[in-house]
Amino acid sequence: MTLTLHSPAFDHEGPIPRRYGCEGEDISPALEWTGVPDGTRSLALIVDDPDAPDPAAPRMTFVHWVLFNLPAATAGLPEACTARQLPPEAGEGLNDWQRAGYGGPCPPTGRHRYFFKLYALDRRLEGLEEPTKEELLQAMEGTVIARADLMGTYEKED
Repeated sequence: MTLTLHSPAFDHEGPIPRRYGCEGEDISPALEWTGVPDGTRSLALIVDDPDAPDPAAPRMTFVHWVLFNLPAATAGLPEACTARQLPPEAGEGLNDWQRAGYGGPCPPTGRHRYFFKLYALDRRLEGLEEPTKEELLQAMEGTVIARADLMGTYEKED
């Protein structure tokens, strides 16, 4: 069985509805996954935009959400997920707004791609408080059993 990630809110490579971005409610879409491999001890999720600030001339990857230590038995996250709705052992890292939690798409120009990346890890990650994406990736080194990606696009209305 392969680790898969999808959202009932949008199709892979399809547009992310406005309600999940800065022009709407700026809430996280529901996420669902299957095929968590045997030996998985925790899951991590990173949501980022590699097209910032302009897809015609990207200069950085903007981080929208960082989660770690989700229990292996977790099968998804609800829409509008907040820290209170996460399992108690799960942690949130800092996004590029320098805060924990989800920050929705809000590209300054053009249609951007948003990657939801789910990682199955062979251990829980200890000693992390509010890691950045880079700190989380470093802590995950050598622990990734599987990865699933979901990509959606978003462009602000004129």
